[in-house]
Amino acid sequence: MRIAAFLFAALALAAAGCGGGDDEQSAASTAAATTAETGPSAPGCKRVDKPAAKDDGGQTKPSEPLAAGKTYALDFTTNCGSFTITLDLKSAPNTAASLVSLAKSGFFDDTIFHRIVPGFVIQGGDPTGTGSGGPGYSTVDPPPADGKYTYGTVAMAKTQTEPAGTAGSQFFVVTAPDAGLPPDYAIVGTVSKGLETVVRIGNLGNAAEQPTQTVKIEKVTVVES
Repeated sequence: MRIAAFLFAALALAAAGCGGGDDEQSAASTAAATTAETGPSAPGCKRVDKPAAKDDGGQTKPSEPLAAGKTYALDFTTNCGSFTITLDLKSAPNTAASLVSLAKSGFFDDTIFHRIVPGFVIQGGDPTGTGSGGPGYSTVDPPPADGKYTYGTVAMAKTQTEPAGTAGSQFFVVTAPDAGLPPDYAIVGTVSKGLETVVRIGNLGNAAEQPTQTVKIEKVTVVES
């Protein structure tokens, strides 16, 4: 079940809830990696090598909120195009401050979308590329009880056992009309530009929720206005 898979996959074991045992998951991941290296390039995406994994953790949690009255956005440049996330400081002030701090430090640069579920979500933000990495700290921004995870919504991944609204660095963008998720995940913003890029990336997943082609986040730039 996709929702169950998502609940287990975020910051814990990447394979949890995906269906099948460890051997099956390993085989699926290997097959996906082989396809990503040798298969045809998807329309609109440049062929790139998978970047080396970065160190897990080691980041410093920001101690100050973002400036009130300003708008903050994150511009993502990928090998499949660009898109922009406008951050919601009202819904997730702590998480937004964290993402801006991480982006300014280059934390997201040369990382990948490690989980792609067509018609559901694309997930990135893990420096290790395994689905189990993060910045070494967490923030909490409980979502509203009526929070919805609809097309273009950007929210933060967490493990099933963590409190609602807990966030590290792993984020997901909803590519379904409505993902049908419970209000457990900090809602940090929306895609305000480049939805066509998100859709393009969202098509590059297989049945094991692995990318069929490397989708690299080349750079994330903070835009303040």
